[in-house]
Amino acid sequence: MPQTLKLAGRASLLARCFPEIWADPVLKAPVRVIKSHKTLDEMPGPSALSFFSDLFCKKGLSRLHELQIEGKTKYGPMWKASFGPILTVHVADPSLIEQVLRQEGKHPIRSAISSWKDYRECRGHAYGLLTAEGEEWQKTRSLLGKHMLKPKEVESYTGTLNDVVSDLIRRLEHQRSFHDQHVVKNVADEFYKFGLEGISSVLFESRIGCLEPKVPQETENFISSINTMFIMTLLTMAMPKVLHRIFPKPWQKFCESWDYMFEFAKGHIDKRMAEVSEKISRGEKVEGKYLTYYLAQEKLSMKSIYGNVTELLLAGVDTISSTLSWSLYELSRHPEVQTALHKEIAAVMKGNAIPTAADVAQMPLLKAVVKEALRLYPVIPGNARVISDRDIQVGDYLIPKKTLITLCHYATSRDAKYFSNPNSFQPERWLRKDDAHHPYASIPFGFGKRSCIGRRIAELEVYLALSRILMHFEVKPEQDGHIVRPMTRTLLVPEKEINLQFLSR
Repeated sequence: MPQTLKLAGRASLLARCFPEIWADPVLKAPVRVIKSHKTLDEMPGPSALSFFSDLFCKKGLSRLHELQIEGKTKYGPMWKASFGPILTVHVADPSLIEQVLRQEGKHPIRSAISSWKDYRECRGHAYGLLTAEGEEWQKTRSLLGKHMLKPKEVESYTGTLNDVVSDLIRRLEHQRSFHDQHVVKNVADEFYKFGLEGISSVLFESRIGCLEPKVPQETENFISSINTMFIMTLLTMAMPKVLHRIFPKPWQKFCESWDYMFEFAKGHIDKRMAEVSEKISRGEKVEGKYLTYYLAQEKLSMKSIYGNVTELLLAGVDTISSTLSWSLYELSRHPEVQTALHKEIAAVMKGNAIPTAADVAQMPLLKAVVKEALRLYPVIPGNARVISDRDIQVGDYLIPKKTLITLCHYATSRDAKYFSNPNSFQPERWLRKDDAHHPYASIPFGFGKRSCIGRRIAELEVYLALSRILMHFEVKPEQDGHIVRPMTRTLLVPEKEINLQFLSR
């Protein structure tokens, strides 16, 4: 036994001193020891020139979601690529994504959206929930979580959201009246306005006219600013800061967009807060339910309220617009699913006109349709994490701290290994108990502390709208066989207009 311990000790010493090759003391033969991890230098990936060519010469910025699939096919589930000054590790396997997310730490960083932060520093604005980090982020997340994550709190917004849905139905009736075939052109644009009106009602308990026959110009300008900002985000992040002086237009347009968004939000916040103050001064009771008032009650500074509300205004709009657009697009192309869903809604509603949160909870196919639309068309095709305080091991690789890690959700959600017929719209896959899926293969709202804080409100708004739309209309394509594919604009959006027939039931 003592001799065995001695040999073991020598083996351990040799292994530490010569980790690649050492002599086994018993066999007296060289033994090769495999390292426990690989470095980033050993990770495959395109050259900087090749990736630049993909992005800027082959329309890669609008096909970042497709580049995920191409990258996985060429290099495997993990690869690296340089995007301007940023080195990114791409992870395109559910198990590896789980490893990353389970090591994200106490204050996870979604990603360094450097241009967003640069703008706030430049203008002296406060960070909001999307841009804050560390303890500041944790405090804001906890405050907002009280009103946005608890099911009972979210259900209390049902009445407010149903009022907005009623206006949406009237808007669709109005828009289809311009066409002989009852076609509504560019439904994503209509649902964008619906999403903005809905989040404004939740934030301000006031309406901004998105669903009126004539949309106010300031609201149109706000919508245009959001669109421009997302387009310019990719360009400004890809460009080193020194190029902002040489090619100033992207940064200038980016800042102008944010300026208008902050101005728009500030105007509505100040108006509502003034109305509340006036009521209090008259001794009247302040009633109602809207998030800006709650934030003020939490003693947040007005500067912080402006930053958070501005970011919340844009955070949920694309989710609602995209999810409704793609859901109805796919339902129009799969009439058998639409018929089954209409039957489910009718059976639950039993002649009632307006569903509640309790009603949609009894509609499993409705939820499966939305879940399948989000699998095929995740609003955020690639989320990200930056582990700032330590190196982490993911698969065979050691990822140094502060490395940007892109989680390729689009690639995993369309992977045949995890979803049969992955490019087909099959909501029933979510209803089959024996059809299990890897829990990280499709996570459109993210995971953990950095998951989408507005998820419950967005889902409720989509469920209420989709059920009401199908109660009023049968939805068909404008033209049979008309295919619309997604494109990347920071978020995933339709590459061309989705035009649908809305036929009265």
